[in-house]
Amino acid sequence: MSTAYDVIVVGVGGMGSAAASHMAARGLRVLALEQFEPGHSHGSSHGLTRIIRLAYFEHPSYVPLLRRAFALWRDLETGLDEPLLHVTGGLDVGWEGSEVFEGSLRSCREHELAHEVLEAHDLTARFPGWSPAENAIAVYQPDAGFVTPERCIAVHTARAIQAGATVLTNIRVRDVVPENGGVRVRTSAGEYTAGQVVLSAGPWMADLAPELAPVLSPERQVLGWFDIAQPEAFAPSRFPVFVLDAAEGRYYGFPEYGVPGFKIGCYHHHAERVHPDTMTRTVSARDEDTLRQAVARYFPQANGAMRQSTTCLFTNTPDEHFIIDRAPSAPQVLLVSPCSGHGFKFSSVIGEICADLVQYDRTSHDISLFRLARFAGSDRPS
Repeated sequence: MSTAYDVIVVGVGGMGSAAASHMAARGLRVLALEQFEPGHSHGSSHGLTRIIRLAYFEHPSYVPLLRRAFALWRDLETGLDEPLLHVTGGLDVGWEGSEVFEGSLRSCREHELAHEVLEAHDLTARFPGWSPAENAIAVYQPDAGFVTPERCIAVHTARAIQAGATVLTNIRVRDVVPENGGVRVRTSAGEYTAGQVVLSAGPWMADLAPELAPVLSPERQVLGWFDIAQPEAFAPSRFPVFVLDAAEGRYYGFPEYGVPGFKIGCYHHHAERVHPDTMTRTVSARDEDTLRQAVARYFPQANGAMRQSTTCLFTNTPDEHFIIDRAPSAPQVLLVSPCSGHGFKFSSVIGEICADLVQYDRTSHDISLFRLARFAGSDRPS
């Protein structure tokens, strides 16, 4: 079929903006479509800060991708007035035998990452914002920190446009139709054609790729920022980003940055399966209580009023690993992400992977963990 573009990117969030930037930089004719504005607060790529860490408890095979992601974030921030990546160090805290502690330690040892193991008293002495459980044990990895998602998306989008991409906003994609070796994308503003499409629509993925519906579960999340009695203990220089396995649940948090308050979230908050168009975005007293349980017990110096809050979405797969693969019935459709709440840090390298796959149909990066075939009973990750 005759096409106006080499590739259409659907969704200009973390993944889509990076993919558009990398592909346009290689000279591909790129159209990127976003139903809101890049950096919006309706999906999964907002909230001022996102953790980036090398000590990856989820699976050691992510570590090489993370090394490349770090390098690409540094490349992207070249020439900017303020960095996109802020290094604070990172803590993976749990107890002996807990998934977060043991998985993080496994990744550090397997990939020879600089790290320290801290007992509870070491954690308190070194990072006075903490009041850990007596049996707590932590992996400290000095390279971890956070990236600033709205700014990352803005820079990736600007770089894509500078390299010749067309980015159209406030356009809703209605469906993606493979035909004659290419693809037709029908939208609220008309139809567009291309040789390939990168579908990076986050929690809307199952609407546009129905074959994913059985394996995707969009989930409502809540983030809160709490008043701090001793702000110096929660400054980026004194308070590393963290993931915490605790009796109350699994939490993640950040030093004070950008706005007042200590930011914290709970993985799989209330396990609410939702659709992004109809989910409740108002934060309730019950939502606050879920976060405050951990704040009051483990970070009592930050147990003040909740200054602000927001909702976002995880798009979970059954094993909580990503999807980066061709659609089985339409190889011109590249399905990218559903990142189960831990993907934004990878968007710089996933953008590069998308460019490789669109341009060459292969990549030097190991993405075998992310194949769709695993959900059919084969290639299941260990």
